[in-house]
Amino acid sequence: MKNHFKKLEEMYLKANINSIVFDSSTILIKEGEAKISLDVSEKYFHALGAIHGCVYFKLLDDAAYFSVSSIVKEYFILTTSFQINILKPVKRGKIHAIGKVKFSSKNLFTAQSSLFNEQGVEVAFGTGNFVLSKSELTKNIGY
Repeated sequence: MKNHFKKLEEMYLKANINSIVFDSSTILIKEGEAKISLDVSEKYFHALGAIHGCVYFKLLDDAAYFSVSSIVKEYFILTTSFQINILKPVKRGKIHAIGKVKFSSKNLFTAQSSLFNEQGVEVAFGTGNFVLSKSELTKNIGY
């Protein structure tokens, strides 16, 4: 099981979006849960000097996605819908998203995630639905 989590963590960190754009990302995966952290940088800011909504979305979706991936060992999963709610702007520090599986069936999974600032204050939350893809997790695709 731990081997599966480590492979998912490596796959996440090696993806171009994370190794190039979100280059301070870290990830820790456990059974049914994932935690993703990121150092806030001005490169993520919108015109008002706080992180853009796409950063909130990415971290929340990724944390929920990998919480589900932790319990699905053979296939990639796909996000079919994801709703976010932004509560507070973030301008500095380190942020982290925690995703947890809330429902699982044969082909459908629901996960929730929350994003916290450096002081531990929740700044956003989201809920997503995920399904199994037909793509197997293999060494050829970085797993």
